[in-house]
Amino acid sequence: MSPNEFRKKLGGAIAFPVTPFKTDLSLDVAGFRRNLQGLVKHKLCAIVAAGGTGELYSLTPAEHLEVVKAAVEESKGKVPVIAGVGFNRAIAVEMARHSEKAGADAILALPPYYPNADDDGLLEYYRAIGEATPLGLLVYSRDWVHPSAAWVERLAKAAPTLVAWKEGQGDLRRYQQIMQRLGDRLYWIGGAGDDCVPGYYAIGIRTYTSSISTVAPRLAIELHEVAARGDSAGLKKLMEQCVVSLYGLRSRRKGYEVSVMKELMNLAGLAGGPVRPPLPNVRPEEIPELKAILESWKPWL
Repeated sequence: MSPNEFRKKLGGAIAFPVTPFKTDLSLDVAGFRRNLQGLVKHKLCAIVAAGGTGELYSLTPAEHLEVVKAAVEESKGKVPVIAGVGFNRAIAVEMARHSEKAGADAILALPPYYPNADDDGLLEYYRAIGEATPLGLLVYSRDWVHPSAAWVERLAKAAPTLVAWKEGQGDLRRYQQIMQRLGDRLYWIGGAGDDCVPGYYAIGIRTYTSSISTVAPRLAIELHEVAARGDSAGLKKLMEQCVVSLYGLRSRRKGYEVSVMKELMNLAGLAGGPVRPPLPNVRPEEIPELKAILESWKPWL
């Protein structure tokens, strides 16, 4: 899929499925496939294999490729597959090339291992990943990667396949500046979470990455639809009923953005399993809170 073809597929909710592990922390590919078989039945605009929620940084390159292959095979062309890549320049380039050969439709570049890198070095990291394949490149601006509008413009010129930007900090002020500077050169994605849908959609974004979709894809799609049609009362109700408490729990401990979603999947009868260290698993005393969240999602399960 060319970058422009991929771009035309965007609009709505992008799912970030978890990478399930068995109790011994080995890869649960069969469970991952079962999860995807249910996920692709819904009208999602894309799925990300081995993204942040998919614990990319806990995977070996061989496991990463296995996850991407499974996602491509189970999507059966119904939903575009975006492969997450990262670590360092060499590994990210290798992952991108292997993902292309496996049939991925686009590449999502996560930050490299070196925090607070120099602007020129960081630009070269993303440029090299974009050059590695003809697929559309998406940059995930998260953690310490919080660039200026001028830097994003430089990258867009240096990486012709750069097709979309996934903002992962919820910094609407900075995001509006970047969007204004680059206009329609890039496709703009709200990437900080379901709880940021009201803010993102208020500034014109119409695609967001959803963690909720891993458990309740119908709810994620409804969040998009209600926000897109400007139903502020309906959106407020959904946020209060289904979203705010989830993100309050997710922010309780570092790593809970993944751990909480995996435990919700376990409770819902899906394949989640534990997280790999250094991420912490959910504490047993917090399970009742998760059950209450799941109960609030019942109409969409």
